[in-house]
Amino acid sequence: QVQLVESGGGLVQAGGSLRLSCVASGTRVSINDMGWYRQGPGKSRELVAAITSGGRTNYAEFAKGRFTITRDNAKKSVFLQMNSLKPEDTGVYVCYVHILYSDYWGQGTQVTVSS
Repeated sequence: QVQLVESGGGLVQAGGSLRLSCVASGTRVSINDMGWYRQGPGKSRELVAAITSGGRTNYAEFAKGRFTITRDNAKKSVFLQMNSLKPEDTGVYVCYVHILYSDYWGQGTQVTVSS
């Protein structure tokens, strides 16, 4: 059973930074895409950033220039460096991985940005 464990969320002032981490376990198969979604209060879940096994990245418009997604294939981990955070970045950030034909999701980590 694939499990994802996120860490790194918390409370930060506007303009600050956070680094989210997500580690996958329970699989010996190579992971294809990895990434992060978020869901703000009263909002739908939206893609933040994704990265392929080859390192190609895709960012939501709001993330471009502020967020950086990276991964460590050997450690089955994905990271999200978030800089210049804004109050509207507040939400639950959820890690996902795509393995073969299935997607797996973490429990999420809360990010709160105060003004």
